[in-house]
Amino acid sequence: MTPRNLKAGPLFPVLGRRAALLAAATVVATVVAGAPPALAAHGHAPHAPVALTVGDRVRPLNVEGAPRFGWLPRDTDPGERQTAYRITVSEAGGDRVWDSGKVTSDQQSYVPYAGPALRAGAAYRWTVRTWDRTGRQSPPGIGAFETGISDDQWEGASWIRRASAEADDYTLARTEVRPSASRVVRARAYTAADHTYELYLNGARADRGTSFGYPGEDYYQAADVTALVAAGRPLVIGVRYHWYGSGQGRPAGARGLLVKLVVEHADGSREVFRTDSSWRVARDTRFVVGAERRNGEGDRVERQDARAEVTGWMRPGYDDSAAPFTAAEVLGAHPTPSYPHLIGQETRLAERTVAPVALRTAADGTVVADFGVVVPARPVVRFDAGVAGRTVPLRAGYTLTDSGRVATSTLDSQGTDMSFPYLQKDGAQEFRAFTHLGFRYLEIPDAGEEISLRDVSAVLVHTDVPTGGQATFTSSDATLDAVWSMMKRSALYSVQEAFVDTPTREKGQFLGDAANISYATMAGFGERDATQQAIREFLRSATRYWNTGDDRGRYNAVYPNGDGKRDIPDYSLMFVDWVWRYWTETGDRELLAEAYPAIRDTADYVLRHIPASGPTAGLVTDLAGGSGAYRYGIVDWPEPGRFGYDMTAAARTTINAQGVDVLRTTARMAEALDRPAAEVAGYDGRAAELTSAINATLRAADGGYVDGLSATGERSGHAGQHATSYAVAHGVAPRTDLPVLARQLASMGMKQGPMTAHWLLRALADAGRPDAVLRLLTNPDDLGWANILARGGTFTWEAWTLDPGSNFSQSHGWGAQAVVDVQETLLGVRTASPGAAVVEVAPPAIGLDRAAGTVPTQRGPVRLDWRRTGSGLRVDLDVPVNVTARVALPVTAGKSYRAAGPSRATFLGISDGRAVFEVGSGRSSFHPVGQPAAQPR
Repeated sequence: MTPRNLKAGPLFPVLGRRAALLAAATVVATVVAGAPPALAAHGHAPHAPVALTVGDRVRPLNVEGAPRFGWLPRDTDPGERQTAYRITVSEAGGDRVWDSGKVTSDQQSYVPYAGPALRAGAAYRWTVRTWDRTGRQSPPGIGAFETGISDDQWEGASWIRRASAEADDYTLARTEVRPSASRVVRARAYTAADHTYELYLNGARADRGTSFGYPGEDYYQAADVTALVAAGRPLVIGVRYHWYGSGQGRPAGARGLLVKLVVEHADGSREVFRTDSSWRVARDTRFVVGAERRNGEGDRVERQDARAEVTGWMRPGYDDSAAPFTAAEVLGAHPTPSYPHLIGQETRLAERTVAPVALRTAADGTVVADFGVVVPARPVVRFDAGVAGRTVPLRAGYTLTDSGRVATSTLDSQGTDMSFPYLQKDGAQEFRAFTHLGFRYLEIPDAGEEISLRDVSAVLVHTDVPTGGQATFTSSDATLDAVWSMMKRSALYSVQEAFVDTPTREKGQFLGDAANISYATMAGFGERDATQQAIREFLRSATRYWNTGDDRGRYNAVYPNGDGKRDIPDYSLMFVDWVWRYWTETGDRELLAEAYPAIRDTADYVLRHIPASGPTAGLVTDLAGGSGAYRYGIVDWPEPGRFGYDMTAAARTTINAQGVDVLRTTARMAEALDRPAAEVAGYDGRAAELTSAINATLRAADGGYVDGLSATGERSGHAGQHATSYAVAHGVAPRTDLPVLARQLASMGMKQGPMTAHWLLRALADAGRPDAVLRLLTNPDDLGWANILARGGTFTWEAWTLDPGSNFSQSHGWGAQAVVDVQETLLGVRTASPGAAVVEVAPPAIGLDRAAGTVPTQRGPVRLDWRRTGSGLRVDLDVPVNVTARVALPVTAGKSYRAAGPSRATFLGISDGRAVFEVGSGRSSFHPVGQPAAQPR
């Protein structure tokens, strides 16, 4: 939905987004103009910028297209801002290729390169200087990046494979080369494979990557392997790749491997080693042929036989001229019909080894490792005295039975066979899984030897996130703190190669799940790359499947995926809100512009389903899409999370409220992109018409909203929480009704599932009820997050309940979306203009006694610490350079606030029962005072 910080609300009255943005611009001007002249005269020069990024990554190795630069300006003076910058780009160790000159601008993210074309696969050094408001210049911040390679720059590298029809194909590929004798100064490996690969150089793992794309949408990765290549010495380039057909979140693609290794020497020479007919391949016989599927979604049980392991193949001197190795099948030099295009992978997996917190012993003596929380990981077990042929049926799981063994029922396992059967060889050895699952417990039955804590570990995997960019939160409520930790962890652990609904069952990038989780990863970790990748993937789904006639404006419900074209109508509408959230957090105009044509199609998709006449005239009716339980919209999922929502309604209130938001948000995007005024007005006008129709036909006598209208125009007899929360959260309900509607919503407790619970919290916050938000987040006796913790959960669930006979997931990240509700409503920090040039600081008027936290923004971390007293709040605030904070503090009768601290605040007055200040960068504090008006220090 259109973010509250940019629309009507207590701090931004009913002015519309354009007025709100103009108000934000005025905030910046006011703070600067109000800065005392003494500061300008006696300030210090800014420090060198830090956190230099290209495309949101530090030192990326495969930048495609024009680089986009970002940095954080630094300055010890309070109230500082960046007034200009200068960027230079030079070849690494060589000549300068571009100098932006001094550019008057406060822009510090997504600044585009505007120089001559850069060489492919080349290394560059870049610098940035900034100027402060007094005209002083900083020293340079220094960064680096490397360009990627296009489809015609693989220099003859061919796609190869092992001739195989196996459904679960584990293949080893190798070649042995000898780089020339001149010292190696730089070596880069570019690798692509369907679906997962590990690259080894002389036995050392150099890279691991995954590509689950359709033809033309696959990824390649670049790796710095300089330290692994020795001049004049034999070098084995070895790859293990795993192709395993189609599944949820994974098209079948075409099995194959592509490698290009570039070695540059001190004497100026350059060598390229590539996949070609000289490579040899073999089946990786450690993995047993014909393994069964874990469930109906695509993964297979990972059966390993240590006796059949091919040893020595990664090392120089290995004889690959005989079995099991054979000549590789060459499919042709890249690009090929099966691989017409490759995309440089920006996201990367972070891996770290974690140890169990305890070893348990089941009643039958089985050792069970407890990792303390659910982790997405690849289990590792070391054995000291293996016996050839002994099977150790390792099994991961979420819960334990009464006897202490891993529970395997459909409910406890998410309907998934979570076993890792392992056949030992003689002697010391190590089982190491190749593919991850989500689990908490790992049992090791029939080991035949004592297993100690040091013998068990797991390689935890999730997308990497910016170093030092994590959000923090603590409060006076211990339960809330525990809920926060669970949600934040769940969000991160729900992103591996892509956003996934669960790391165990489907492992699919569902649009609804991805949007919810992305809210949390952006807010909790400053994550950007996974969100950018996912948004672009869903845009590709529209191009691939939803590109003509009445299909336009829709997106796949899961993408990439193995079951082709399918959508869920509400998910398509959620996409618009997700893109807007990303734009608000980042200020990335390029991606907004890239998405806008598809967004317009989605707005038109909504409008096509509003009949001009008939029983449901003026309302979105039977929004085409979905099938079965998802037809015309999912509302919430799993089905118990609908809490009786009337799915027979043709004009559903939830869909209509989302439709209003789609139209309004499209108008706001059009404004941001400087589209014609008529285009903006057109979408705004249709949003107003739809809002009027909803309020005229779907409101009940008590002001709440019914679930919808039937095809013949009768109102639904059910008025669920979803209908009213969506009307409030999406700005449909009249503001005068909000107090009554908030009481209704709060009185119901939790009657929405984890999928949509954020909108309930948002509705209550919009209606001025942070106390109700706190109650829903922390009540262990009602459905919700605290109840999950009370029942032993450590990861957000798919549903609030674990219903017998179901396979409801105990590792579903979509409920982690409420991370943003903790930050925005209970801590009181939100982004108020795209890219966080302005932030809103508004601690709750009621509820918690204390809260403190750090919120990562595009322009740096905002730190807030407040405590409630009998006279008001005592607040300490730290704002990054180049950011203005609008601070609104609740006023107690007869009291107000005085601002203090190095950063001087400007008092604007009292609005909606709050004392409002504006303050620039640096530290400031606010203290209640016993006088009816406040003035800056």
